[in-house]
Amino acid sequence: MAAEENRHSKSQRSQGHLEREENRLWRLALWFMVLLAAGLAALLWERLEAIPYHLGAIAPGLLALAVLFAAYAYGRRREVSDLKVLLKDLQDRVGVAPSEEQLDQLSQVIMRSQRSFKELIDSFDDVACAVSLDGTFRTVNRRLTDVLRMPYAEVVGHKFDEFCESPARAEVEAGVGRFLATRRWSGIVPVKLKNNSRTLYFDCVLNAIVKGDEVVGASMLARDVTGEREKERRFTELFETLQEGVYFSTPEGKLLDVNPALVSILGYRSKEDLLALDANGLNFDRGQSPVLGRGEDDRGGVRTREITIRRQDGSPAVCLDTSRAVWDASGTIIRYQGTLTDVTEKRKMEVQIRQQEQFRQRMLESFPDLILVLDLEERYTFASSRIRDLLGYRPEELVGKKIEELQDHSPEFLSLYRDVASGKQMFAASEYGALHRNGSWRTMRASASQLFDAENKLSGVIISVRDITVEKKLEQQIIQSERLAAMGQMLGGFAHELNNPLTAILGVSELLQEGESNETRVKQLGMLHQQARRATEIVQNLMYFSRPPAPGESLVNLNDLVDRTLHLHAYSLRKNNITVDFLKEEGLPQVSGDPHQLMQVFHNLILNAEQAIREAREKGTLRIRLGKKDNSVWTSFQDDGPGIAPEILPHIFDPFYTTKRPGRGTGLGLSICKAVLKEYGGNVEATSAPGGGAVFTVHLRIPPKS
Repeated sequence: MAAEENRHSKSQRSQGHLEREENRLWRLALWFMVLLAAGLAALLWERLEAIPYHLGAIAPGLLALAVLFAAYAYGRRREVSDLKVLLKDLQDRVGVAPSEEQLDQLSQVIMRSQRSFKELIDSFDDVACAVSLDGTFRTVNRRLTDVLRMPYAEVVGHKFDEFCESPARAEVEAGVGRFLATRRWSGIVPVKLKNNSRTLYFDCVLNAIVKGDEVVGASMLARDVTGEREKERRFTELFETLQEGVYFSTPEGKLLDVNPALVSILGYRSKEDLLALDANGLNFDRGQSPVLGRGEDDRGGVRTREITIRRQDGSPAVCLDTSRAVWDASGTIIRYQGTLTDVTEKRKMEVQIRQQEQFRQRMLESFPDLILVLDLEERYTFASSRIRDLLGYRPEELVGKKIEELQDHSPEFLSLYRDVASGKQMFAASEYGALHRNGSWRTMRASASQLFDAENKLSGVIISVRDITVEKKLEQQIIQSERLAAMGQMLGGFAHELNNPLTAILGVSELLQEGESNETRVKQLGMLHQQARRATEIVQNLMYFSRPPAPGESLVNLNDLVDRTLHLHAYSLRKNNITVDFLKEEGLPQVSGDPHQLMQVFHNLILNAEQAIREAREKGTLRIRLGKKDNSVWTSFQDDGPGIAPEILPHIFDPFYTTKRPGRGTGLGLSICKAVLKEYGGNVEATSAPGGGAVFTVHLRIPPKS
């Protein structure tokens, strides 16, 4: 008996020691949890304060939750301790009926425990319940009653199919067998309530409730993931319907997932065929690194670039790639996600547009006319580069300026623009004078028409301008040529009319000289005969010069041609006090050419020398020499005028180039001389004389002997 009491005493001391240790461990665990929550809140305080939407309250909330949980656990520990004391007392008094006080105390402890458990599960944000195997709810939390929109009393004791259209009872019963075997199940369950047309999705975890060794029900904890599923569904729809190609890839460039648009862009039959490629499978150039891959030092930021990808048929696809990294919890890049926009056709169109623009630009540059575009405010908006040649301006010097802002603008040009811009005329043309930057005046012909925009509204005036200076001078030259032709015909007829009386005068004067004995009368008749013969020579030269040229070439004597030309020009030379120093060169070989055209050449050179001397001084000398050199005969005309300036010497044979005042010359004389001589294999050269004046030398070839 004493031994039994000793064992019982030792057992009580051991049990008391264990309870004290258990209480101490409980307190340490609770304090550790509170301290851990406090430390975590302190570490995250600065970061959480920077989070928007007042999420900085998470840290104190976490701390408060830890304290509440510790208090709750401590209370539960007290209740369990009380219950254990009661149970121990009952065990010690086995066979002794408990008192009413003990039963009441036990009932209160159980009720407090149930109430605390109910409050605990009601505080869950997730659905929590216990159901029997036939689907009857045994207990539910407040979250489930909120979902069902029913009070607690109308839910507990009722079967789930009274509230749900799906899942149907048949579907649930089909899975009961598997649940009984595993005693645990988890998954996403779509639920459609009878009082709600919207389908809800719950992430459920079921655990078996076992009594003895038999499963009598299940406890369920379900989290509402309807919002997440809808977001996932919308993302999936967006992922599947986007026109841009969307992809997920490894950091090395291996595709993990793609949307249908990318499959179509790259010309593959299925997603599986595309995902089966290795990291280099999309490279158009096999020698390059993976087109979607990134280096190890890449930080995963947004990268936008244009790349060329190989389609399944081998053709290139130019794509705009925009991608960024996705990190795991440790900050390691696990994949890249991005979009590929096919810009192949866009780039082709850009090339075509660029080619068309270049063609339009080349066409405008090569167009012989100057193209100008002006808006309705009289402001230049476009000028082709032809303006450099026509007026010496650069296009950018006109663009943005008004017509009246330019120096020496033409009133005719402004009037033309205003007539068309105001609608007075749909199309108009005008001729006007324009000053080139080099100081020369140009004659322009402008044609203007209205310019309309894409909406068929008047937006400005387009004007094409052509330089007609040459045409105008040619027109004047033609008029002058027609006048000269008419004068030549008149001179020919006049010479014929004078030739008959001159012949009679010559004949009579000779007869009178033979029968006259008076010396004075003989001298007078000799003078009359000499002047009549001189008049006859002038008339013959006029007839020779005015006679139409015979076709083809003939052999001519340059001494005679120069002498005839000087006779025609003798009066003008004497009138301007110009002495002619003409030294004939006997024995010169004849040259091949048209005598009338060669006389025209000599006439132009003598006329130029006369005008140059007259502008420089009141009298002067024209020196004419002939000679032979190699296989050609030369004739030089040297005046003592002002000479030729070095800067204009290269241009004096250009058509219409003249240094004379308006009305004194057309600028065609020397160019005609050069053209005539070139036709007969000759040439004309101009130099400045060492002592002043100009020297023009004509070279004509000697025809070979037959």
